[in-house]
Amino acid sequence: MKSIKKILWSVWRVWFYIVMLIPILVMLPFLVASILTVSGYPYFFKMSRVWAKCVLFGMGFYYKVEKVQKLDRKKSYMFVANHTSMTDIMLMLAVVDNPFVFVGKMSLAKIPLFGFFYKRTSILVDRSSSKSRMEVFDEAQKRIDRGLSICIFPEGGVPHDESIILDTFKDGAFRLAAEHHLPIVPLVFPDNKKRLSYTFYSGSPGLMRAKMLPPVESVSETGESLDRKELREQVRKIIFDELMEFQKIDASKSK
Repeated sequence: MKSIKKILWSVWRVWFYIVMLIPILVMLPFLVASILTVSGYPYFFKMSRVWAKCVLFGMGFYYKVEKVQKLDRKKSYMFVANHTSMTDIMLMLAVVDNPFVFVGKMSLAKIPLFGFFYKRTSILVDRSSSKSRMEVFDEAQKRIDRGLSICIFPEGGVPHDESIILDTFKDGAFRLAAEHHLPIVPLVFPDNKKRLSYTFYSGSPGLMRAKMLPPVESVSETGESLDRKELREQVRKIIFDELMEFQKIDASKSK
C-alpha cells in the first residue's frame, strides 16, 4: 500500500510542474508581448492570475479567501504572508486583486520557462550580496511610482523543519514599507503546507484557505516612518496569532 501511495505521490508531484508549464505555453505569445514594455505589466499580471488559478485547479486545489477589509485599488501596498509551500506564489496571485510584483530569490529564475518571465517581471535579490539587497530599494521605488504594490515572503524561505509554524521574519519587507510609506497587508495561508509541502511524499488535493487582514500602517500620524523592527514583530504576531486560531478551528472540527 505504501508503495502505491509513493507512486501516486510521485506522479502527482511531476504533474505539478507540467501543469505549471501548460498555461504558460498556451498564453506564451501574449505573455511575451506584455513584458516588452513597462506599460504592459498590468496585462501580464492579469494573465499571471489566470495562470495561478489554472495551476491550483489542475492540482485539485480550491481556495476560499476571507478579506477583512477592502483595499484601495489606486494605492500601493506591501503584501506579506507565511511561506510554507511552492503554491504560496499561486495562491497570492489568485487572492490579491491589486497588481503587485514579487521580491524573491534568484534561484526561482532557473525554473524552465517560468523563470524566464519571473526574472523579467519580479525584483530578484541575492541575499548573500549587500549590493543586491540595496538595489532592491531602487527597483521597488520604480514599481511603486508606476502604481504597483510589492509582495515579499518575510521568512526569506521555507523552513526545513516543517514543525515550525512561523519562522522568524527578516527586515527587508518592513524596511521597504517604512521607507516607501507602504501600508503592510498581512495574509495568512493555513493549508498550503498540508496541501503541497516541500516533503516529496506528501500532500493532497483539497481546500486552501486564505485570510487577508487589515493593513498595518508603516508611518505615524505625523508622517514619520515607524521602526522596521517593531513593524516586523507586530506583523509577525498578527500572522502567527491567526495561524494558531486556524489550528484551534481545525482541532475543534476533528473532535
